[in-house]
Amino acid sequence: MIEYSNSVSAKLGIREQQVKTVLELLNEGATIPFIARYRKDRTGALDEVQIQAIQEEAKFQKEFTERKAFIEKTITEQGKMTEALTEKLNKATTIAELEDIYLPYKPKRKTKAQTARENGLEPLANMLWEQGNIDPLAEAAAFITETVKSAEDALQGARDIIAETVNEDATVRAKMRKLFEDTATVQSKVLADKETEGAKYKDYFDFSEPVSKIPSHRILAVMRGFMEGILRMSIAPVEEDALQIIEKMFVKSSNAASEHVKKAIKDAYRRLLQPSLESEFRMALKTKGDEEAINVFAENLRQLLLSSPLGSKRILAIDPGYRTGCKIVCLDDKGTLKKTDLIYIHEPGRLADSEHKIRTLVQQYQAQTIAIGDGTAGRETEQFIKKLNLGLPIFLVNEDGASIYSASETAREEFPDQDVTVRGAVSIGRRLMDPLAELVKIDPKSIGVGQYQHDVNQVRLKERLDQTVISCVNMVGVNLNTASKHLLSYVSGIGPSIADNIVNYRNEIGGFTSRKQLLKVPRLGSKAFEQCAGFLRIKDGENPLDASAVHPEAYDVVAKMAADMGIDIKHLIGNDDAIKKLDTKKYITEATGEHTVKDILNELKKPGLDPRSEAQAFEFANIYSIEDVTVGMIVPGMVTNLTRFGAFVDIGVKQDGLVHVSEISHTYITDPNEALKLNDKVMVKVLEVDLPRKRISLSIKQTMEAPVRQQKGGQRRQDTAKEKDTSNMNMNDALSMLKKKFGK
Repeated sequence: MIEYSNSVSAKLGIREQQVKTVLELLNEGATIPFIARYRKDRTGALDEVQIQAIQEEAKFQKEFTERKAFIEKTITEQGKMTEALTEKLNKATTIAELEDIYLPYKPKRKTKAQTARENGLEPLANMLWEQGNIDPLAEAAAFITETVKSAEDALQGARDIIAETVNEDATVRAKMRKLFEDTATVQSKVLADKETEGAKYKDYFDFSEPVSKIPSHRILAVMRGFMEGILRMSIAPVEEDALQIIEKMFVKSSNAASEHVKKAIKDAYRRLLQPSLESEFRMALKTKGDEEAINVFAENLRQLLLSSPLGSKRILAIDPGYRTGCKIVCLDDKGTLKKTDLIYIHEPGRLADSEHKIRTLVQQYQAQTIAIGDGTAGRETEQFIKKLNLGLPIFLVNEDGASIYSASETAREEFPDQDVTVRGAVSIGRRLMDPLAELVKIDPKSIGVGQYQHDVNQVRLKERLDQTVISCVNMVGVNLNTASKHLLSYVSGIGPSIADNIVNYRNEIGGFTSRKQLLKVPRLGSKAFEQCAGFLRIKDGENPLDASAVHPEAYDVVAKMAADMGIDIKHLIGNDDAIKKLDTKKYITEATGEHTVKDILNELKKPGLDPRSEAQAFEFANIYSIEDVTVGMIVPGMVTNLTRFGAFVDIGVKQDGLVHVSEISHTYITDPNEALKLNDKVMVKVLEVDLPRKRISLSIKQTMEAPVRQQKGGQRRQDTAKEKDTSNMNMNDALSMLKKKFGK
């Protein structure tokens, strides 16, 4: 796709040489994470987003070129290609423009106009089109045949031909498309007798919003109601405006013939143009809505995958339950299952036995922390554990998708002799240790951090989510000796089969001691090694650089740096004083550019540093169900999902509350991501509790002091520091405040 570098460069505003380099690297089999991390000198330090954009735009340019070539070939084979047509095709910049030009020549099912032409009515249509001073009815009488029964039938056929001509005119379609873009509205109305069944679409029972302004979540909601047969939907501008534009183009007289042309234009618009453009805009809005929803999901997924890990700790994990009891597992600091058990904390007669089991397991397996699933009975289980005063940190762990994992082939392969409840509890514990390593085993769609993810283009959704997972895995890096094959499969240059081979070889040799050993893994050749080596870590290996993000191809550079300082590589790593003394320019060569040298020095300062912060325990207020929630309460919560219309916050009851985007900040924002991230700890005020619909409305900004506005004769000031401090206040302080307000 290198031949498209010029047009891609112009479209994206990125220098052509950078674009060309990226496309060359992609053609060579390089992955986006590898290019972004280890080929900065060649690309001019383009990031993953820019590289992805280059790849997608080149793909579009290729598809556009191929479609254009097909259209040119088809029209030429029909013997209808002209210089004017060629010029139009060459000037086209979008697929829509190409299709408009191609429309008159496109094979189609039999139309009214084709039938009229077969009936010999084209000369009559031409007469009307000329709009001379003729008597249309008299002229039409000459065209009566066995198939054309009357003069009126002849005029109707002639108008059908004119209508199709108007519809297939590329200029008309371009102007109508512009009118739709500028003035069309999306309208929806509830179908008769569907009010009760479609109550959740009440906001759209009589709805109208301009195409140019409607946000993605509303268009997707309207379309869902339309697809479910609850709503009637239309997209159109004011009809009179459309007709006026077209008539101005074609009506050139004021006589009987021109009246027939006007009729044909109205028919062309109502029967052909408007439905066609409505379909086109519905698809365009759907595509836009899909892309927006996919972007939301991808960003949420990124934040979730990069959630703070607790790290290697011995964990007692609990999958809570009422009737079936709470499944307990004990994991060592590597996540290995050591023990399983079951307790019943909702049966008074079994509480003593449950307490004894917990205390015994904590002592026997020297648990360092406790992880509890946040689903059904999660808060009650947390309350029970707290009363034991074990002196251990307690974490409520998001268990979305844990049941999907428990029943999956992956879980059966990992724990063939355990039931689904044990697998679920293990997953909860491992999620606390390392969310990324555990969540890659689950289909991202099952994690529940998006908006309308089941309504969007599923192929595009999977493609984007896979890209996100790959990006996160490679950004963090992977421990070669502990990673599962599922985690390894997302590493640059490694797929499922090679990941399987790595795990098998690792088991054979008892663990890797050097990155070089990867070259002995079946089917892992030099190209795959180049792509993956820098993202794989070996702790306490033969070469200390194997535990860092320094790529093996740069080991010689580091060796030279160490030699210049008179120390070995091991003592150079983490040695700020020695690293500061290095003359950066000395190591810049044609093979190793300035960006690479800077990255090497940064990595030597903090080798293998996990970019994620360490997990911190969080405490909810003393509320356990929606019935405990009252308007006016101010409680701590955790952000669990971000959409374009607001943020969902867990306040410790079964239902997450919604903070509408207008209630997030005193400053105007259009996207919750401007102010919040997944897992942020926030204080919220309860605005409304809708028990029948199980909905809670919350506000973040109403827990903050409003910024000082411009005063008369004074200068405008915003107290953003105070707002930030309040929104990120220490949870212990927040809980102390709540105890004072609501009591213990």
